[in-house]
Amino acid sequence: MPKHSRRFNEIKTRVDSTEVHEPAEAIRLVKDLATAKFDETVEVHLRTGVDPRYAEQQVRGVVTLPAGTGREVRILVFAGPDGQELARNAGADYVGGEDLAERIQGGWLDFDVVLATPDMMRVVGRLGRVLGPRGMMPTPKTGTILPAEDLPRVIEETRLGRVEFRVDKTSNIHAPIGKASFDENKLMKNFAALMEAIVAAKPAALKGNYLHRVTLASTMGPGVKVDVGAASSLQADQY
Repeated sequence: MPKHSRRFNEIKTRVDSTEVHEPAEAIRLVKDLATAKFDETVEVHLRTGVDPRYAEQQVRGVVTLPAGTGREVRILVFAGPDGQELARNAGADYVGGEDLAERIQGGWLDFDVVLATPDMMRVVGRLGRVLGPRGMMPTPKTGTILPAEDLPRVIEETRLGRVEFRVDKTSNIHAPIGKASFDENKLMKNFAALMEAIVAAKPAALKGNYLHRVTLASTMGPGVKVDVGAASSLQADQY
């Protein structure tokens, strides 16, 4: 069982683990509890009622956070010659084809997002065992396999705050909504945008409750429970 620091144990006493908070109140409390010596990321953790063993109950999508994520994102693009020029002009950090695949197979992983044009999937496909477990394998569903002409737009969105979410093997979804240094309104905007996208991604095949628990936490802070109904009804255009 992990041993928590004295700082964590002290701030944990300020949270009632049984109390459920309204979204705005939870944001305020998480910011107050983010006392580490670096700018902590504020994260949303959701317990869902889906069974990820079934393809028709998968939850996966992307959302552009209106206030951004507050973090630097290293973008890698697999593309042919025309797409490579577009990607470089749009500011991608790494652009190439077979050369990049060989580097990744050799253990290089200094990037955060992978985009690919359809013609390069013959190269990217063999990287599934490396990129898949890290959630970086390009897929049409998340818009990370795309025509070359769309690369500038998606690269810009990724810089601004494009976040991918998906259910994991334990039926949970985890996603960032910004930094603890963001003001409360920015975090609420991002939280609302994420929740709206996740609610819209509810599988049609699901029977029963979709979201069972919603928790907010900073990187080094304790979890703060959020009222599921209030969180589920958030709309991005409210803020």
